[in-house]
Amino acid sequence: MKRRVLLRVLSFLLGLVALAMLPSLAIALFEGETGTARAFAIPIAAALTAALAAVFLGRKAPMAFRSRDGFLLVSLAWILTGFLGAAPFMISGHIPSLADAVFECVSGLTTTGASILKDVEALPRSLLFWRAMTHWLGGMGIVVLTVALMPLLGVGGFQLVKAETPGPEKDKVAPKITATAKILWFIYFGLTALQVALLMAGGLDWFDSTTHAFASMATGGFSTKNASVGHFRSAWVDGVCTTFMILAGMNFSLFYRLYKGKWRDLIVNSELKAYLAVFFGSSLVIAVSILPLYGNFFTAFRFASFQSSSILTTTGFATADFDKWPEFAKAVLLFLMFVGGCSGSTGGGIKVVRLVVLFKQAGNEMRRLLYPRGVFSVRLNGKVGRKDLVYGVAGFVSLYMAIMLATMLVVASSGADLVTSLSASLATLGNIGPGFNAVGPVMNYSAFPDYVKWTLSFAMLAGRLELWTVVILFKPEFWRG
Repeated sequence: MKRRVLLRVLSFLLGLVALAMLPSLAIALFEGETGTARAFAIPIAAALTAALAAVFLGRKAPMAFRSRDGFLLVSLAWILTGFLGAAPFMISGHIPSLADAVFECVSGLTTTGASILKDVEALPRSLLFWRAMTHWLGGMGIVVLTVALMPLLGVGGFQLVKAETPGPEKDKVAPKITATAKILWFIYFGLTALQVALLMAGGLDWFDSTTHAFASMATGGFSTKNASVGHFRSAWVDGVCTTFMILAGMNFSLFYRLYKGKWRDLIVNSELKAYLAVFFGSSLVIAVSILPLYGNFFTAFRFASFQSSSILTTTGFATADFDKWPEFAKAVLLFLMFVGGCSGSTGGGIKVVRLVVLFKQAGNEMRRLLYPRGVFSVRLNGKVGRKDLVYGVAGFVSLYMAIMLATMLVVASSGADLVTSLSASLATLGNIGPGFNAVGPVMNYSAFPDYVKWTLSFAMLAGRLELWTVVILFKPEFWRG
């Protein structure tokens, strides 16, 4: 890829991020937060200047991306966005440390929800809104938004979506990739608006409704309250957030098929059936486990289903300190940390479809022991999956475990206990947010030294970009082509 094209696309993308800062700037001005307004104005001005230059210079030289170009561009895009998004935190002085500011922003963009803030409510409303906005941008994918506007730059975008979209399958819901990106963003925006309306109907003001809808639909988990969603003590708010977290954890292409009247696609979808089975099964067994703490089954199920959806979809919201729940309930939540949302969703983790493939392949291997000459295939959605699917899934899960263990060792080197180290590694690589012990739902990541925060920031980016997009950059062969 020529450097000019690389710089044009990156500049254009950073300009979109700058435009996303404008509502936060407006809030700062309205609230009289002079210092914070300046902290937004500086990066906005710099990024928009670069973006305007990108749009108007070199438009007559369209170029398409190769696969390796897409991997490089997506990785650079998320890294640079992390630094640009961290600028308001640093310039305002509310998070003066570079490592802390980048960690907070990357956590938002990757929809992880891990925080270094000890007192979230001490932040100005404009910065709280920006934290939520980083979730909403990162949820559907900043790069997917860029692809929707690629005609302005005259460049092809499929390789970008291929490199950025989470999950082993990259479904096109429309013939053109730009049309697909626009449809997905329309669905995303519509569901977000609906959740805002329902939360406001439950008594929340526009600010808390919007920020929590951003975090729910992005499966992010940043809240404007120290006690997270538990602050509101509302069964209505819990129910709305639970519902929309589950919806956000589904493959977004299914919503389009539903809109087209293709109900059967949902009924036969192997991943969706497994996803809902895991959610309801986990909610039920946790509810039984915590029943003595809450007195009646309906209250226990309310808290259990909320936390199950929060961890399964990798959102990270909390309505209770689940670190104080019985060990069995915590073990189920730990299991959910390994699962994650569906492919093509805003959720992180290994993804349900990969685990479905592995379990189906395990069944095939047992059948092969009984029938050595038999031919067995992995079937998904009632159809035979492609032959290389199992190899791709096995490779991903192996790499996932390797990075998770390596990250755990880095965290443990700082003196953290084993449970903290393991759950911090899982919670960041899986884009979940809270873990157990020192990184539990009422704790934060501020106590870790900077080298651990940089490592966890890398883990969050790697997990959000499906590992390969980032790890492939470390292969010498990548740079020889």
